[in-house]
Amino acid sequence: MTKDSAHCLDGLDPLLSCCEHVIVSDNASGDGTADRVATLWPHARVLRHPLNLGFGAANNRALDQVSTPWAFLLNPDCVVSASALETLLSASRDFPDAAVVAPELSDLNGRREINYRWPQTVWPSTGPGADGPVCVGFVCGAAMLFRLSAFECVGFFDETFFLYYEDDDLCLRLFQHRRPMIVVPGAIARHFSRGSVRGDAPWRSEYTRGFHHAQSKLIFVSKHQSCAEANRLRRRLIALTVVSLPLRVLAFSPRLIARMWGRLCGLLQWRLPSRLAVSGASS
Repeated sequence: MTKDSAHCLDGLDPLLSCCEHVIVSDNASGDGTADRVATLWPHARVLRHPLNLGFGAANNRALDQVSTPWAFLLNPDCVVSASALETLLSASRDFPDAAVVAPELSDLNGRREINYRWPQTVWPSTGPGADGPVCVGFVCGAAMLFRLSAFECVGFFDETFFLYYEDDDLCLRLFQHRRPMIVVPGAIARHFSRGSVRGDAPWRSEYTRGFHHAQSKLIFVSKHQSCAEANRLRRRLIALTVVSLPLRVLAFSPRLIARMWGRLCGLLQWRLPSRLAVSGASS
């Protein structure tokens, strides 16, 4: 899935230029991303959405087009080598029950990012990162190899989530259906955290990040805990943000101010999605 990610595409070229099947789901980019993709990888199928569908919906549109047994979902701000992808495919063959096989993330300096854990609704994860393949309850959605047959009766991303928490939700549903997820530390994805949304308007990007993170967190709690708990969390977060925002203004951190303002607007404007409201009323 791409959105205004033209500046990320050169980093993806070593992998995608040697992959036979490539689908790029573009969320109405305004920086020429879709045209650049068509130039770099003529063999790629480009899905040009007229509107920004959101992370999960755009990935679902691409997954609907896949005709191979596996699908490798890769954010534009992640760089994965061809050998790392082959390591994931090999692990998927070694663990035939695994629904998801994922690499370990690292930052630009090579430091490990522990992008996996158990579901937060079950118990908190502690301790060091794994040094070999390990079964987990959550992996970050930035890079995931799907065994498509394992998603029957589970589905892909819930499109109620526009941005953030759609990977938490999907992994929790897989966990509840006892579909294993494996992390392979021997395969590394270099993660330019949020690099795909850098763009020419960083304050707007931070506002959008805060807005959707707040809304998606409340959707997740409504879906997997209760509507009442989501409303209690909303009130707590509004109070915390109102208290913290003036401190950010005094410290004059424009990006943090924009993010916190987006969070506050997301909290104030949040309404329980209708299908969750019906579910909550009947439970």
